[in-house]
Amino acid sequence: MTKKSIAGGTAHPLPADLRTALTSASKALITWEDITPLARNEWICWIISVKTPTTRKHHLDRAVEELAEGKRRPCCWMGCTHRKDKPINPSQKFILSRQSKKKI
Repeated sequence: MTKKSIAGGTAHPLPADLRTALTSASKALITWEDITPLARNEWICWIISVKTPTTRKHHLDRAVEELAEGKRRPCCWMGCTHRKDKPINPSQKFILSRQSKKKI
């Protein structure tokens, strides 16, 4: 029997921990397979763009829970800044400029 491939996003491949979580949560997987590649990309980016393993685990758990509830995009997420197929929008520029000032 061949394992069904689970799609990643447009700029990010599917991380192993998210693949494992989705395969063990059938309702979340159904939503995952129904959303667009851009929406999948936003979930992946939201999960991987954190600084600590604890926060990543929290985002991963929350993503699976919210996907199981039928949510199609992460809440309050500015969008993936890693995409090369479109320019960064003004909101992203503002947030990124504030982040770089905090690090100084």
